[in-house]
Amino acid sequence: MSRITIIGCGVVGAAIAYELSLIPGLSIAVLDKQSPAQGATSAALGVLMGIISHKIKGKAWQLRQTSLQRYETLIPELAAKTNRQILYNRQGILMLVPSVADWENLVEIRQAQGWHLEIWDIDQIKSKCPQLNLATTTAAIYSPQDRQLDPSALTLALVEAAERNNVNFQFGVKVEEITSTNGGICYQIETSNGQIETDWIVISAGLGSTPITASLAQKVDIQPVLGQALHLRVENPLGNADFQPVITSDDIHIVPVGEKEYWVGATVEFPTDAGEVMADPSLLDKVMAGAIAFCPPLSQATIKRTWFGLRPRPQGYPAPIIGQLPGYNNILLATGHYRNGVLLAPATAIAIREAILAKSPV
Repeated sequence: MSRITIIGCGVVGAAIAYELSLIPGLSIAVLDKQSPAQGATSAALGVLMGIISHKIKGKAWQLRQTSLQRYETLIPELAAKTNRQILYNRQGILMLVPSVADWENLVEIRQAQGWHLEIWDIDQIKSKCPQLNLATTTAAIYSPQDRQLDPSALTLALVEAAERNNVNFQFGVKVEEITSTNGGICYQIETSNGQIETDWIVISAGLGSTPITASLAQKVDIQPVLGQALHLRVENPLGNADFQPVITSDDIHIVPVGEKEYWVGATVEFPTDAGEVMADPSLLDKVMAGAIAFCPPLSQATIKRTWFGLRPRPQGYPAPIIGQLPGYNNILLATGHYRNGVLLAPATAIAIREAILAKSPV
């Protein structure tokens, strides 16, 4: 029986734990110094921009496609196993654009790949979404097969389903030391809760991945990028109550999250030269003003809360980092997803599962 230890239980770590738990003959433990769904997961908007992205080939596109396909089966699967309700908006994403020049080719490519995108003119937008101000828009791209979900609810459902499959979750536990041989095999983890013997280690700790890899003399530098968002309530649903897609313009997202409630976000705030990252209220005000500019009814909304989180952005590596830690035969990285952790969680979990099974067939 292979023993696998996953360090980090955001949405990525939880997805890995669940996918591995479906394979008989594995013993799986998950460690996190916090409760599940904290960190970047708790601050994500859960917008799954896969088909509407301009990634069309290679790993970047394949990860997106794999995740979107898996989500269609994963959400009902988790709901059936846990009886948890996971917000999963199947009404797509509508992106307002100043020009369609860069989109016509993508529509054709997606069609050839078996996916669907639509270019809407002004009249179509007005008919479907009368709440929008189209003064600076000439068209919109509608992606009916992209999705949005609640990242925290998803993560908690993944944890519960994995627990039902005998995954051992240990929260409030800190990794103190990882013991390895000269041959690059790590076999023991010293934690604040005692020792764990293991055959595989998966590091999916987001920003916490940097000190862990540094302790192994293979530092993976991941820096925080802060994002702020708002939770709003309106008197009436925006536009057509029967058509509530995610609407985005100039990287500002309006996300339906329940009857008459919406998330709006998010800022992108990089660290200072001194390495500090602090939420700037003026940037959140700018996001809100931008949302009102293309959706004027939001000016009457009530702000229920604001929040922020830190996204893990790799330095010197493309995001995300999925694969073997250099110098170690049994340590895998699944980290540094930056703004796409929720989108790419299922595909990351599948990639880690395949990497482990390739060397440790059950």
